[in-house]
Amino acid sequence: QVFRSQLSVSSVSDQDAYRAGLQPVSQWKAYGLNGYPGFIFIPNPFFPGCQRHWVKQCLKLYPQKPNVCNLDLHMAPEETIDLWGQSKEQLRRKGSGKKEPRSLLEKLRWVTLGYHYNWDTKKYSANHHTPFPSDLAFLSEQVAAACGFRGFQAQAGILNYYHFDSSLGIHVDESELDHSRPLLSFSFGQSSIFLLGGLRREEAPTAMFMHSGDIMVMSGLSRLLYHAVPRVLPGPSGAALPACLEQAPSPDLPAGSVIEHSSEEDWQVCAKYLQSSRINMTVRQVLSEGQNFPEESGINGKGQAPTEDCHHQEKGRAKRHKPDS
Repeated sequence: QVFRSQLSVSSVSDQDAYRAGLQPVSQWKAYGLNGYPGFIFIPNPFFPGCQRHWVKQCLKLYPQKPNVCNLDLHMAPEETIDLWGQSKEQLRRKGSGKKEPRSLLEKLRWVTLGYHYNWDTKKYSANHHTPFPSDLAFLSEQVAAACGFRGFQAQAGILNYYHFDSSLGIHVDESELDHSRPLLSFSFGQSSIFLLGGLRREEAPTAMFMHSGDIMVMSGLSRLLYHAVPRVLPGPSGAALPACLEQAPSPDLPAGSVIEHSSEEDWQVCAKYLQSSRINMTVRQVLSEGQNFPEESGINGKGQAPTEDCHHQEKGRAKRHKPDS
């Protein structure tokens, strides 16, 4: 059922790959699945230590304003302006006691970037947009080009934050207006089970593991398949953190690299968080070249709580991102 996928090695220079923290594309392994045309699975292609940059960005930088997160729905703006600053001491001191209060970072469930997804209407809109992070856009462009999608524009991102008692219900990502461009998924931290289904909700899915650093690309006929994350679980080694996260990046990063070295203090906070968590970044192109959003009335574009089709579940009970959750 599994076969090797061909990548477009000449589309990404080794220098550009390195600037994104990636090994040369000629060294990547990529796989497809029979019956799922356009689905590409790339086991961790990152240089040692470079995953740390993306973890830190997802915890320290990307949740900052003007980006939108689930906590904005039931907290005042001044309370969510610095989730990292309010959480790092609490995380650093955290022991193994399950009854300890959760920090704000541990209550984070999603962050939206670029065109902000409206969980209520399941749409994007022109009037709810903030600048997309340039480093994540560069990473996404290199991965898309390596998979044969040169000119990919990273326009929207949804970051999901999972814990061992979290899951993501079955859903399909169809809100983007341009389905000819791929959906890119990057995973960091603890492992998960990923279910890849069919064009109909009731079709039996194929299950696979997602480990730290793994990348999935859903394109072509696989772009609109149902999928879910039913379980987050410790990595295969049994260690507190996957081995690929234990090493710091090389001190000699290339000129123009988007990878930044993390301070040891910052990384210790990230490492403590990841001992029981997984972060997933999904990046999408919403509009094709020259395309505009259709005119709509009565929609303000603000992020709302997820509906039942796409939400985290915890401890077997649906837990929606609403003010009373």
